[in-house]
Amino acid sequence: MNPSLLDKIAARQAGICLYGFAPPKQATPPDRLAAIVAQQIARIESLRIDGLIVYDVQDEAERIATPRPFPFLPTLDPEIYAHRYLGPLAIPKIIYRSVSRDTPAGFVRWLGDVEAAPAPRISVLVGAPSQRSAVGLRLADAYDLARQHAPRLVLGGIAIAERHSRRFDEHERMLAKAQRGCRFFVTQAVYDVTSTKSLLSDYALGIERHAAPTVPVILTFSPCGSAKTLEFMQWLGIAFPRWLENELRYAANPLATSLELCRRIFAEVWDYARGKRLPLGVNVESVSIRKAEIDASIELLRDLQQHIARTER
Repeated sequence: MNPSLLDKIAARQAGICLYGFAPPKQATPPDRLAAIVAQQIARIESLRIDGLIVYDVQDEAERIATPRPFPFLPTLDPEIYAHRYLGPLAIPKIIYRSVSRDTPAGFVRWLGDVEAAPAPRISVLVGAPSQRSAVGLRLADAYDLARQHAPRLVLGGIAIAERHSRRFDEHERMLAKAQRGCRFFVTQAVYDVTSTKSLLSDYALGIERHAAPTVPVILTFSPCGSAKTLEFMQWLGIAFPRWLENELRYAANPLATSLELCRRIFAEVWDYARGKRLPLGVNVESVSIRKAEIDASIELLRDLQQHIARTER
């Protein structure tokens, strides 16, 4: 029997493969919502993945002065969407939860529901998008409450290489989150190989310095098939080196170019991490709802899985 996602996380195993997306918009008509659910279930059932990520989408308007390229529209609650609408999928779900919108009492109630679930739940807790954001619950306090009230909850954390390139302390955040109970990390979408390798280098040194256990780091990749998608990804905070941005912006076929770049970036970072004995995994998403970019995300996931299989033999 193949090991489950929980087994792989517990064993700090490399090669975890995930697929991620945001829930549909709250205003989606019931008949359209039913069609989306059916399409997603059929798509995911065709994949050989360890788990599914369902994001908790925030407005983030206060994070950046640049106007959002696409209007923010609230989505369905990721917990409800994952376990009610996608319930027929017999696959582990990793639910993102933005704790800055919680109160301590409300978060503890949620933890009680999670702890009472038949099987252990997996969740990535997300803090406020900006220091200027109104915060109901601090991320550090949320970790403490989770340890107290839901010991069965498997916690993951966010790792952002772009933040490391500015402050050089993201590895310290990762080590601190691991001490608070995070058992894996998921990165923001990777297009800047240098900042990603720098983060992994400092993280590996920090692990050695503090004699801390390694945990899986799941690299996120997202195809970019148009100038509009590129603009949105940059607004989200994803870093594109100038040369790479030019390759995408002026390519005859941006989507094919994006896929090739993602393959090359993953191969380079994967080999680098293996040399550092860091267990990497992969998460593929599409920030676009265009069918071509969603289909490309499936193609990319399968390509990266094949790369992992070849190098792990």
